Amino acid sequence: MLANGRRMPYGLDMSTIPGNVSSDGPQPVDVPGPDYEAPDVLVVSERGQLRALANDVRTAIVALLRERARSTQQLSRELGIPKGTVGHHLKVLESAGLVRVVRTRQVRAVTEKFYGRTARLFLFETEDPADAGALGAAALRRAAAELEGSPETVRFGFPKSRLGQDDVARLERRLKRLTEDFLAAETPAGKPYALAVALYEQRDA
Repeated sequence: MLANGRRMPYGLDMSTIPGNVSSDGPQPVDVPGPDYEAPDVLVVSERGQLRALANDVRTAIVALLRERARSTQQLSRELGIPKGTVGHHLKVLESAGLVRVVRTRQVRAVTEKFYGRTARLFLFETEDPADAGALGAAALRRAAAELEGSPETVRFGFPKSRLGQDDVARLERRLKRLTEDFLAAETPAGKPYALAVALYEQRDA
């Protein structure tokens, strides 16, 4: 969920560490993170960063790097796409400051690079409706792909309604609180769940 001009958690893959959410933002709790060191939070606000994440392959890469560092070859195998394609998308993400090389391994005469995220949680900040729409669409496409493979019953709905601006603002606040509650409920002993939320105006409805 991303509201214009407001900071919202990255909806594609909520961090493994944020817990109690206060007015100062997500506060870390003792939840196992990836197998490499990374700052807790990165505010993603530059146009290049936002556009880099509005791509299905790159959002999938960022999601996989949440759990552990991966090489180009590993990402290629898991995503089912050529190494050259993965390498291109990694360069875009690296240039945008969203991923970095976290370690290397020597394999014969070749140095294999392993990539990780530059933060465990991304917070979006944008006032451009086009950027917000592109990011939201990418997030929901990723959620749809994960939903199809869910091992449990999925709880979902797709209601539509005509709303006034006061109700839009009220529902935005409720969705923000729901997202914060979802993050705050994370526990090391829990199963992995995802929450997809979106509130948007339909075009020509």
